[in-house]
Amino acid sequence: MKKHRWFFLWIVAIGQVHAQTAFTVIPLGVKGGLDESNLSCYLVAASGTRDYIALDAGTPYSGIKKAIGNGFIPGPERQVLRQNIKAYFISHPHLDHVAGLIINSPDDSSKTIYGLPSCLSVLQSNYFSWKSWANFGDEGEKPLLKKYHYAPMTAGMATPIAGTAFIVTAMPLSHGNPYESTAFLVRSGDAYLLYLGDTGPDSVERSDKLHMLWQVVAPLLATGQLKSIFIEVSFPSEVPDKSLFGHLTPHWLMSEIQNLERLAGAGTLKNFPVVITHIKPAGDQETIIRNELAADNPLGLRLIFPEQGKEMDF
Repeated sequence: MKKHRWFFLWIVAIGQVHAQTAFTVIPLGVKGGLDESNLSCYLVAASGTRDYIALDAGTPYSGIKKAIGNGFIPGPERQVLRQNIKAYFISHPHLDHVAGLIINSPDDSSKTIYGLPSCLSVLQSNYFSWKSWANFGDEGEKPLLKKYHYAPMTAGMATPIAGTAFIVTAMPLSHGNPYESTAFLVRSGDAYLLYLGDTGPDSVERSDKLHMLWQVVAPLLATGQLKSIFIEVSFPSEVPDKSLFGHLTPHWLMSEIQNLERLAGAGTLKNFPVVITHIKPAGDQETIIRNELAADNPLGLRLIFPEQGKEMDF
């Protein structure tokens, strides 16, 4: 009888842990360059489902193969690509964020590509055009193959995503001013996940885009509704500001995160999961970045370095 009671309590405890998990994330690509098989792409599903959206699409197929090999998602690869990915959200049209989407398009199924108008216009004019690739879009140079539907997002407006439990809001970022990137705030029920595409610090970019974003998410952080932040750190802090080209360093990440805490309240970021994306792995840069972040973490962030094909829960 006692044995059954402990088993019951264990089941209850496991159920409570899963009840607190809102998002499942499978990184399909985590780097910011050099390794063309491991570029920015993150699958996100509501916990307990396999209905994913892809945040950026640098290397979806390579990442799917890794995730299947690691046992985190059932195959085959083409089925995952066609059936489990319900929509793409592209932060900006640089190749390390869209190359896999373009290359995989002949084997993909019909779905929607979401993004700010500045991003979608480049996909339409420069990539999915008969000048550089078949036009799998539903706009642009004819003939239109109409596999992908372009869905321009209005900054700050929440958009329900068909086939998923998500509502997504896009907010602009500065990525080498005047060029634009995007942050996507993903909502599932009362829980939120924040993914930032490439971005530079406000003071270097001469912008207020990160400050405006922090103003939006600070109340969610204060109430515990924000479950994680995915944010880039591309270069070590030794790289001069003039050579960042719209990216962050460990120094600038901590500076910007401190701005967020000032808005949300002291202590709100203690042990908060911050996922470090887009490290450029040339030479020993990755080791330097990891060491710098570990040595200068005044807010006590729970720093997470994602691995391609390995699932995370938030």
